[in-house]
Amino acid sequence: MSTGKVTVWKDFAKGLWDENPSLRMLLGCCPTLAMTTSAINGFSMGIAVIFTLICSSAIISLMRNLIPKEVRIATYIIIISTFVTVVDRTMAAFLPAISKAMGPFIPLIVVNCIILGRAEAFASKNTVGRSIIDAMGMSIGFTLTLTFLGSLRELIGAGTIFSFQIMPESFIPWAVIVLPPGAFLMLGLIIGTVNWLNTQITKKTAH
Repeated sequence: MSTGKVTVWKDFAKGLWDENPSLRMLLGCCPTLAMTTSAINGFSMGIAVIFTLICSSAIISLMRNLIPKEVRIATYIIIISTFVTVVDRTMAAFLPAISKAMGPFIPLIVVNCIILGRAEAFASKNTVGRSIIDAMGMSIGFTLTLTFLGSLRELIGAGTIFSFQIMPESFIPWAVIVLPPGAFLMLGLIIGTVNWLNTQITKKTAH
């Protein structure tokens, strides 16, 4: 495998595991906790972040040599807010129920630490191609986490996943799991499991 292909894969894969925004770097915790009451809500937030992060990273990388350092953060926010507005209005027009459920968390994508962090740490220093790959990895990793967490909370709290009945009729839902305490509990358990798995992988690699 060529060095170029290795670099592309590393740029993409780091967001899926080693630098997963929610599970390893603990960024974007507000939407992670608030928008995972169901699988569809978590997935929808993830899709919104994928679009916003990829588009904003591409534009910021393209303009990286034109943006004055003194106003770079303000410029990033303007660029990001443009794409967030596109997502917000599109969802309101075509997916009103999901848009209503997500409420203020769509506009808050503008100041999401994941998006601003990648703009500052990566897109502003790298080519458009690498920035897009990095954005894809980070946002897909974020989406997978939210969808998985939302699926678990919905399954335990309602017996369904994506509104499809999974658990038998005799199952008694644990309503607390779809409440705020359940979000902290489930995210903590997932992070603990990921840390344990990472420790096991590191030990095997060392041997």
